[in-house]
Amino acid sequence: MVILLGACLEFGILIYEYMENDTLDDHLFQKFDTPPLPWKLRFKMASEIAIGLLFLHQTKPEPIVHHDLKQANILLDKNYICKISDVGLARLVPPSVANKTTQKASYGRSWLCRGGYMQSTFKEVLDPKVRDWPVEDTLRLAMMALKCCEMRKRDRPDLHSVILPELIRLRDLAGDVDTYDFVPAKQEDMSNSSSVEEMENSR
Repeated sequence: MVILLGACLEFGILIYEYMENDTLDDHLFQKFDTPPLPWKLRFKMASEIAIGLLFLHQTKPEPIVHHDLKQANILLDKNYICKISDVGLARLVPPSVANKTTQKASYGRSWLCRGGYMQSTFKEVLDPKVRDWPVEDTLRLAMMALKCCEMRKRDRPDLHSVILPELIRLRDLAGDVDTYDFVPAKQEDMSNSSSVEEMENSR
């Protein structure tokens, strides 16, 4: 979880710890001309997000349901570790209600993936900028994600016993990920500017 440092009630602002690499959304859509995230890093991130969600769902005495989990609410630290934000906006949900809160699925996206799978064009759904996808394992992940979009809880896989073990398997499949090559362009520019300034001051 991202550490919540404070809040401004007057303007509705939350103040979090500084996260060097912005949001997952920024990187997936390369908003700062960053390199495409490799599949190994994506698999690792998926497992980290699932672990964070499980922590929230197992909160005692009542579970915390995020209600607004999306790429823009996943922040990345300097090592590309995922942290879930906007948890402060989530409300405590009684156990009797918690199972009904996630029924509004992203049906449009799931329909797109289902169409790609049914028409044997799954590769076309994948990010074309990543050329070395492990297609079979990625397809398994996609099919599990589609099950998560089912409207009825009994049709969705359990986070603890089904989803997380599979994501950990994929994380282990990816192995160690070197994030050195994925420094955002804006950070790189700032680093270069600082180096030039230091050199000029030392003269």
